[in-house]
Amino acid sequence: MVLWARPGRDEDERAVVRRLARARKAPRDVVMRARMIELSWSGQRVLAIAAELGCSQKSVRCRLHRFNGTSLQGLEGLGGQGCKRRITEQERSRIISLVKTVPPGRLRWEPVGELWAFDESGPAEWTLDSLAAQARAEGIEVGRSQVRRILLAEGVRWRRTRSWMRSKDPDFVPKGRGSSASTPSRPTT
Repeated sequence: MVLWARPGRDEDERAVVRRLARARKAPRDVVMRARMIELSWSGQRVLAIAAELGCSQKSVRCRLHRFNGTSLQGLEGLGGQGCKRRITEQERSRIISLVKTVPPGRLRWEPVGELWAFDESGPAEWTLDSLAAQARAEGIEVGRSQVRRILLAEGVRWRRTRSWMRSKDPDFVPKGRGSSASTPSRPTT
């Protein structure tokens, strides 16, 4: 059975399909689907359209059927496909806000000059494991790798800078140039 895209309902619909088929800034999938419709309007069959666009005949048939049934909405993706998020946006925000809090095991100076911590058995620095454990304690079912993906997506650092890299001492002077090599390099021959 030969399958064709139905003719455009009016000139506006045909103009939209033609514009999308030649668009440079539209999503690639939408442009490909519009080109399928336009090539079908020009009289090409499914096999020729698939060969020209470098896709399968099945996808061309599927897109032509969708366009015939739903018009311009058939050019858009269905959306909602794939895995749903396991945690809500509010839970993601709570995980991100955890990084900004002080870890329970971090030592602080007491006004009388002694060190103390809220929870000496707790972590002194946030790590992925400690963040995941704290999130689970707050009722968010999340794993270490998911915490990592969330923080990377938001550009959040969950580690402090290394203490030997910088000093808070205002009189600190960084080291100068590195020392010269103890043995001279071999001359090139």
